[in-house]
Amino acid sequence: MYGFVRGHRPGRRPGKDWFHSSEIWIEATVAGLGFYLFTVHTITTDESSFLNRDLLRSPNFVAGTLLMFCVGLIMTGTLALLPTMLQSLMNYPALTTGLVTVPRGFGSMVAMFFIARVINRVDNRMIILFGFLLTALSMWQMTQFSLQMGMAPVVISGLLQGFGLGCTFVPLNIIALSNLPRHILTQGTAIRSVMRNLGGSIGISVLVATLAQNTQVVHSRLVEGLRPDNPLAQPPYLAAPFSLTTPVGVAALNAEVTRQAAMVAYIDDFKLMMLIAFASVPLLLLLHEERRRPPPAAAVPTAVADD
Repeated sequence: MYGFVRGHRPGRRPGKDWFHSSEIWIEATVAGLGFYLFTVHTITTDESSFLNRDLLRSPNFVAGTLLMFCVGLIMTGTLALLPTMLQSLMNYPALTTGLVTVPRGFGSMVAMFFIARVINRVDNRMIILFGFLLTALSMWQMTQFSLQMGMAPVVISGLLQGFGLGCTFVPLNIIALSNLPRHILTQGTAIRSVMRNLGGSIGISVLVATLAQNTQVVHSRLVEGLRPDNPLAQPPYLAAPFSLTTPVGVAALNAEVTRQAAMVAYIDDFKLMMLIAFASVPLLLLLHEERRRPPPAAAVPTAVADD
């Protein structure tokens, strides 16, 4: 009986996973200590620090920055996962993968033109809500992906996601920076950019780690039924080239099981991003948009008629 061991090669040392590695422990400790010192310095110092405390006194800035963090996580996370899924599981060439993902950028471009038309007529919070709900809808569509699908689901979900994310950028920037004093406006803009990039970096790390872990877990669950005493694992139910008795058949079966497990893991990641999009919506309650004052009426000169 040949075992199903994913990624194992004779003579190759198995990789250590996350906190099983002493290097990860050291780097995590240094990062945690640095974050602690940064927080204490920001709270206690009376002099100028990296993060001006006045920024944290603006609910719009805090909530808008957290929302931008989530936007960066979803946007960059999808960019990291989708091309690898299409190329490794669907066998798309690199050129085809690029063409299939183009509608996502096209949707963002159309959203920018749309927002420019309505941003002064509609409450910006409603635009942001629409964008996040549309993004969550696109992520839900991505949880319906399968190995037998064509290009249409990828194109449609990418178009919706691009349009949804495009609806969030400009309104978020306007609301988050609208109440900041002029002397910290530049710093606030920089912090928001950093948080968006940080969201993308953390998102990729978490999603890729979750992808690898879930692939292994689902793979181990699927092979539980592939036993010689299982009638469904015998011909004619298990057709060629799959077999439990020959090395070639076992290798083909292991490759297919790994492929199916990876697809389930990708869907789990898409589901996680969908939940993040939904969980971000309550942050909109912290945003407050100033009422737009109507433009002053034009002075109409009145002439005094002489009798």
